[in-house]
Order: sequence, then structure tokens, then C-alpha cells
Amino acid sequence: MIAICLAPCYLLLCWYLWRRAIRWMGSCHHVFEHKGVQIGMFILYAFLALSIVIAFLLPHSDFQRFLKMVSNYWLGILLYIILTVVVADLLRFILKRTRFPHKEKLFSRGGHAVVGTICLCVICAFSVLGIYTARHTVVTQQDITIEKSGGTLDSLHVVLVADLHLGYSIGNDHMKQMVKKINALDPDVVLVAGDIFDNEYEAIKEPDKVAKTLSGIKSKDGVYATYGNHDIQEPILAGFTFGGKDEKKQSDPRMDAFMQKAGLTLLQEKGVWIDDSVYLYGRPDYERPGRGITKRKTPKEITKNIDKSKPIIVLEHEPRQLQELADAGVDAQLCGHTHDGQMFPGNLTINLLWENAYGYKKKDGMHSIVTSGVGVFGPNMRVGTKSEIYDIHMTFRP
Repeated sequence: MIAICLAPCYLLLCWYLWRRAIRWMGSCHHVFEHKGVQIGMFILYAFLALSIVIAFLLPHSDFQRFLKMVSNYWLGILLYIILTVVVADLLRFILKRTRFPHKEKLFSRGGHAVVGTICLCVICAFSVLGIYTARHTVVTQQDITIEKSGGTLDSLHVVLVADLHLGYSIGNDHMKQMVKKINALDPDVVLVAGDIFDNEYEAIKEPDKVAKTLSGIKSKDGVYATYGNHDIQEPILAGFTFGGKDEKKQSDPRMDAFMQKAGLTLLQEKGVWIDDSVYLYGRPDYERPGRGITKRKTPKEITKNIDKSKPIIVLEHEPRQLQELADAGVDAQLCGHTHDGQMFPGNLTINLLWENAYGYKKKDGMHSIVTSGVGVFGPNMRVGTKSEIYDIHMTFRP
């Protein structure tokens, strides 16, 4: 319903941006003032602007996949078109009402062409940077000390990843890069903190090949995962879901089968002992708990029957209930979900929404770590954030 209500606003915005663009092109060269050229440019622009809707309405096909990929790039570019035009128009509004020297040159045809060209360069710079950053995964290292005995373990080398968002934007090539970098770290255990999928199982190109790539992750004590809010089968358009208000939305059975093929052990309201020394507990997602789970256990219920003298790690998708988990005796909470805002200026505001929106935070005696994730949601870009593998070295000291 929200998406339908916002559709007229989106169309009006696209029309305004088109009028600003055609005026700038006309100031650059007279050829853009010809009706035939303008019609051709408008058809291309309309194709980009409507690609997201057309892709949503079409059945799954190679052409639909192409449109979906185009629309994911378009959403990112559109954000920076809007930001750049808004800033330029705001400055234009202010300068028109001041005694700015040589103001007449700035608002002349040539001045308009120069300003428009600068805006285009800014848009291109942000877009190219965003596409490049989204495609190149980096490793972030973190050392933590847990003031408990690790039993037979003096330390535990954990690699944390999250938000793969396998689908139209993220596929096998990206997973090959991730697996290669994980294996180079030689971890004891690998943890995947949800959003393995991007709502639509059909969006994964050659899922068997992707599963085989993920099955190549090497670790001493296994690869464990928990589901996130996007690990369900649900139509999605520009971040808005279409599927009613059913709170029992669940993963597609094909997703569960994929996890098994990929060698990812799913922990949904379930715990395991690592080397009989460290307790790892996987929590279902706060928003979409999943099949067979109507209510998540509280932090106190999780640790009620566990020996709290041993290290306790909680793996979940969203970084919630930090204080409650710390009070319950949890030593480390490992999460994803936030993407660190994914794209500027989102990375500047994400801290307003989460106590720990990204990175490391110590809450009383508990270590909270939130990774920005490997994949992307929506726009196929990252600006001001990084595609990330979190390399965590835990040391146990009684």
C-alpha cells in the first residue's frame, strides 16, 4: 500500500529531474533542443525510471533478470541524482537572493552548462565508487578477550559474515571472492548472521553452482548460520514487500535445501557446543522468526540452563537487546542487518536507529560486533561503507 501511494511522488520526481536534465543538455549543445533527440533521450530515461516496476510485474525470465539488474543500478544512481540536484537547486535559490559577484554569468546559458557538468561529474564519481566498493570485499579484524575459561580452548578464531543477499545483484562470482578470502584466514568456525537470500529464491542465478561455491568454505569446527528478515519468499519492490500482513512468513523450502547443499548448519532457536568448550546459540530473526517459531526465547531463557562459567556466543541477524543479553551472561553477540547504512548519507544516520549500528561495542561485559555485510540490498552500490568479512580473534582468560 505504501509503495502504491508513493508511486505518483516517484513519477513526479522523475519528471522534474528530466526537465532539469533536458534544460542542462540544451545549454550544452543545440542538438539536444531538437524534438527527435529529446524523444529518443526520453525513451531511454523512461526505460530506466520504469525498469523497477516492469521487472516487478514480469514473470521470471532472462529479460526480467536483466531489467532487475538495471533497476538496482538505477536506484543507486537516482539517489545521487536527487541529492546533487537538490544541493544545486538550493545553492541556486540562495545565490539568486544574495549579492553574489558575477551572478549573471553563473545563471547564463554557459554558466548553467558548467554547473550541470559539475553535477554530472559528482553523480558519476559517487556511482562508480559505489559500484566498485560493492564488488570488492575487504577484511576487518577485531581482537576481543572474554574473561572466562575456554575449557580446552585458549582462543577461538571466528569469521563473521552476514547479508549475502543472494539474488539479482549478488551471485556466484561474489561468493567465490568471499570464500577465497575466508579460507585464506584459516578460521576455526565461520558464522553467517542472516539474510543469506534476497526474498526471492528464483532471483539466484544457477543456485546449485552458488551452493557448491559456498560448500567450499573451510573451517575447523564448521559453518553455522541463522536466518534474517529477508530469508523468506516474498515479492519485493523498491524495499517494499507485497504479501499481506501474515506474521508467519517463512523461508521457501528451496532455501532450506540450499542451505544443506551449501554446508551451512542452520541454528534457529538452537545451540551447539564448539569443542565442548564454547556455547554458540543461534537466534531466529526478530521480525521473521521462521518456520515453527511463534515467539523467540528471551535472553534469560537462552542462558537459563547453560553453564555461564563458559563462553557464550549468540548469533543473530539484528543487533537488538544488548543490555538484556549482557545481563543474561552472554559474552559476545554477533550480528549484521544494518549494512552500516550501505550508502551515503545513510551511513551518517544509521547510528540514530541502533545502539550498535556497526562495528565493535562493549556493553557491560558483553562484546557486540555488527558487520556491514557482504552483499547489498536494493541499490547495487556501497558508498561510505564496505563489503566486509569480519575476522574475530577471541581470547579466553579466566
